[in-house]
Amino acid sequence: MLFHSSIRKELARSFGATLVVLFTIVLTMLLIRTLGAASQGQVNPQEIMLVLGYTVIGRMPTILTLALFISIVFSLSRMYRDSEMIIWLSSGRSLGGFLSPILRFAWPILVVITLMVFFVWPWANAQVDDLRDRFERRGDLERVAPGQFQESSSGRRVFFIDKDTADGTEGRNIFISSVEDDGRETVTSARSGRIEWLGERQILMLNNGQRLETSVEDTQKVSEFEEYGTQIGNAPLSPRGAQAMKSRPSWTLLREPDAANLGEFGWRLGMSLTAVNFVLIALATTTGNPRAGRGGNLFFTLFAFVFYYNLLNLGQSWVSSGLVGLVPFMLMLHGGVFALSLAWLYKRHHGWSLRGWLAAQRQARSAA
Repeated sequence: MLFHSSIRKELARSFGATLVVLFTIVLTMLLIRTLGAASQGQVNPQEIMLVLGYTVIGRMPTILTLALFISIVFSLSRMYRDSEMIIWLSSGRSLGGFLSPILRFAWPILVVITLMVFFVWPWANAQVDDLRDRFERRGDLERVAPGQFQESSSGRRVFFIDKDTADGTEGRNIFISSVEDDGRETVTSARSGRIEWLGERQILMLNNGQRLETSVEDTQKVSEFEEYGTQIGNAPLSPRGAQAMKSRPSWTLLREPDAANLGEFGWRLGMSLTAVNFVLIALATTTGNPRAGRGGNLFFTLFAFVFYYNLLNLGQSWVSSGLVGLVPFMLMLHGGVFALSLAWLYKRHHGWSLRGWLAAQRQARSAA
């Protein structure tokens, strides 16, 4: 059918272009954020692209939702601007008749958004958390790049290694400056060192070195050693305990329905419902106003998305803190937006307006 095919082709072109632009913008922003985290020692510099990939995958439901919303608004705005909408309406098509081709185009995207937000989103977050956890719990000697001064995980020690081996467990020409809990400062230098495990403790064994210890009273003590051991790292990486809320699988949230889990599950369910509501909002509110220019509908689109998204995040915090139940919140926010969008679409479909209703009331009073 010409009407349905033309609408879907228009939406497909607009959605593809919008998705590429949004993906590029989000990718650039996340790359800058990931590079900043790597410079602060939160992410392994060698795993920047891996962390970036998982992060982008986790943000795809939001990107797809916004791209779908913008594509519908842009397509309808162009049709109004080029008088194509007037031609369709004059040929017997109503505004409500556009809902069928739009939904036929949007339903695969809505399914993908739902699957990604329930399954891909927690998986991607879990992968990023695992990479960060492994990097944070690595040994202090593993943190140091040859020829660079680097602080330890506790911030009480500064390491310098001239050379290290390929596996990162041994080093040459080692310098360590540390501050003890009782205020003593020590400076240790050694020709070589290696990492050993003693039970669950990570030990740095230094060979052929010297140790300078300065007490709080500024008294100094120098000692030489052939072998000296000091604990430098945490326990070996153990299985993750309580996972971060965003990393928990969806079935875990339902199996343990406490307030925090229900808040996270409500956010995921709300993301899929938000995408459905945005389809109705786009059709119900997009108009052709030459005075507003091309940026009028875009401004409304971005404002509506940010406002709705912030309400979704606010509702998650309310449900997690127990201020409101999950079902009442879902009915109040998403059900309310759904009903309001349908009512607005019904109003525009029948051409109702407040001015026309008031004029009809005045004519009825004058006739009486």
